[in-house]
Amino acid sequence: MSLPSTPHVADSQEPVADVVCVGETMAVLSPPDARPFAEQAVLSMAIGGAESNVACGLAGLGHRAAWLSRLGDDPFARRILAELTARGVDVSAVETDPERPTGVYFKDPGPDRTRTHYYRGGSAASRMGPELARLPVLRQARIVHLSGVAAAVSDSCARLLEALLLGREGRAGRGPVVSFDVNHRPALWRDRGTDAARSLLVLARAADIVFVGRDEAEELWGTALPDDIAALLAPAPVVVVKDAEHGATSYADGVRMFVPSLPTKVVEPVGAGDAFAAGYLAGVLEDRDERSRLRLGHLAAAAALRTRDDVPVMPTRAETDRCLALDDDAWAAPAPR
Repeated sequence: MSLPSTPHVADSQEPVADVVCVGETMAVLSPPDARPFAEQAVLSMAIGGAESNVACGLAGLGHRAAWLSRLGDDPFARRILAELTARGVDVSAVETDPERPTGVYFKDPGPDRTRTHYYRGGSAASRMGPELARLPVLRQARIVHLSGVAAAVSDSCARLLEALLLGREGRAGRGPVVSFDVNHRPALWRDRGTDAARSLLVLARAADIVFVGRDEAEELWGTALPDDIAALLAPAPVVVVKDAEHGATSYADGVRMFVPSLPTKVVEPVGAGDAFAAGYLAGVLEDRDERSRLRLGHLAAAAALRTRDDVPVMPTRAETDRCLALDDDAWAAPAPR
């Protein structure tokens, strides 16, 4: 898949973002250790959002990334903007809503998995709408990255994604490549009262690059095999099916490619899918072959799995170059890092 060249903003020497990620980011309050939330006396604050996680991952891998959203005029918003800026993400197009709050969520560790509790109803980001699709920052990007989380936040956010995905005049050579991570969040869709399976299928089929977990495809559409998932999502030109610790299979230009995951000690899985998308898209921007794109996704995901933070420290270029040069046997064999 070819990408448009990076344009320059008129009357400026500064290049625009390679990738613009659109969606809600919230303040995250979580315990400092693995004990359940109810046993904690102190919480730490961070930030989290599927799309901004991808932007941070891309910036950490050396690419120009921007995040587009709306925030309240409150301390949580200032924390989000400061942290994203510190991570190298361009937040200049983010809008401030003086009347609506920034969303917040809480993480509750458990023996089987970490549960999340969201307080985002009526947030500033939930008022994003299709008018944002006209912003120059989106038209000038090489890639626009979206996720099903935003589609579930509100009706107006869903219309924004429809404008960015369904409102295009075809795919080839017209504007940025649009990538879409299905990112099914059942609780959000229950609150919307909308058919998630149908809505997410329509959006995914309209994207240029689709990321989907094998398990969520089975839950949404009753389709469990990667080959069947790719067929279901046609005519999307590139489909990447992630299968947790087993690996990922891509379908691009008529070629099926499977790359196994790296053996990694899992501290917490939250954020691994976003990191994978960042790694894969970095490979697209660098015009790497499909095997290397998948490997970059796995390397980034492994970094996320080794931390409780939603956004990990990305591997260095020296580490990624070394791992990309491994043969298939050596790739699958390394000890957990």
